[in-house]
Amino acid sequence: MKTKMTNAELITRRENAIPRGLASATSVIVERAENAEVWDVEGNRYIDFAAGIAVVNTGHCNPKVSAAVKQQLDKFSHTAFQVLAYESYIALAERLNAMAPIKNAKTLLMTTGAEAVENAIKIARHYTKRPAVISFTGGFHGRSLLTMGLTGKIVPYKAGFGPFPADIYHVPFPIVHHGITEEDSFTALERLFKGDVDPATVAAIILEPVQGEGGFYIAPQSFMKRLRQLCDDHGILMICDEIQTGFARTGRVFATEHYDIEPDMITVAKALAGGYPLSGVIGKQAIMDSPTPGGLGGTYGGSPIGCAAAHAVLDIIESDDLCARSVEIGDRLRQRLEKIRDRNDTAPIGDIRNLGAMVAFELVKQRGGHEPAPELIGELISRAQDKGLVILSCGIYGNTIRILTPLTISNETLDEGMDILEKSLVNLG
Repeated sequence: MKTKMTNAELITRRENAIPRGLASATSVIVERAENAEVWDVEGNRYIDFAAGIAVVNTGHCNPKVSAAVKQQLDKFSHTAFQVLAYESYIALAERLNAMAPIKNAKTLLMTTGAEAVENAIKIARHYTKRPAVISFTGGFHGRSLLTMGLTGKIVPYKAGFGPFPADIYHVPFPIVHHGITEEDSFTALERLFKGDVDPATVAAIILEPVQGEGGFYIAPQSFMKRLRQLCDDHGILMICDEIQTGFARTGRVFATEHYDIEPDMITVAKALAGGYPLSGVIGKQAIMDSPTPGGLGGTYGGSPIGCAAAHAVLDIIESDDLCARSVEIGDRLRQRLEKIRDRNDTAPIGDIRNLGAMVAFELVKQRGGHEPAPELIGELISRAQDKGLVILSCGIYGNTIRILTPLTISNETLDEGMDILEKSLVNLG
């Protein structure tokens, strides 16, 4: 009988076979998973506060998603939509068009988030006949060459990979906690228009309503409205990157719904198909119809397996009211974090922020301060893993912990995970 390999043995194999640039946040080799729990090859159980980076909002191995995928596998797994189309793609596009906060929308389906962003920029440039694109410091939009250019963080995403495509510009994202006001952001845009790029040549401004990798910073209401007006004034398209914020994560199907604005396009991926590769661009009909036949596509774009999974995910969001559950989870986590912050024997916690179940807190040098303490993050993640909890860091200063539980997590498992997190923070540093 073959003996199972240990985590350490498999990590050695990994190091010999896989480039070091593909790093992992933990030393766990997963064997199976269910809802908000995973088990490694040695049988150790972990509570998952990462959800595959906001992918399994509907939980690991959700029975309804698995059943939909198995049913599709018995029919066909691939035809290439550009060659032989299928109804599930059409129906999914119809559902997304109806759900998105965009009137008269059309949807293009792809495979990865980076592909979605690439295609959104392609479509924006084709429609406007303009080359330039503006994004924000701290924003993350992907790892392809164009999307790396859009991403507003050097290490580890951009260092050594340039040069990046031309006509990409960055302005500061408003983070009052770090001294950057909404007015600072618009002043930077005005200076950009006066000194570096004519607004008449800007095709699009792209941003995350809540920055993901950048630190879970939430765009202010007034900022989004002013940005929408600025885009309208200059004929610039507004693209909301909802790859991490979408599908009930923030308490709405799309985070953009919190802002009472209509973007020109929304990019989606991650939680759309509950763990199966699928992404998309949802946009205004006139914009989406700009490229000529053959100008858009991809071999695996809108995979029938991904479409089947996505239909199940959308059904679950509705039937289980995951938007309301997201708000409950966010409130429960925030209240617990605030109690932990009041303790005197834990690492100092600074800002705590959330929109629905997109929750983050910062570690700082001293209580009541703002100076980041990134040196504590690695030890905290390691301590939590040793105790059976998976957590992730983020943020431009490297001092932020983000919490992304499956939205199907039970309160008992949620509280158990927070107990572990609290214990891991005691006497840290």
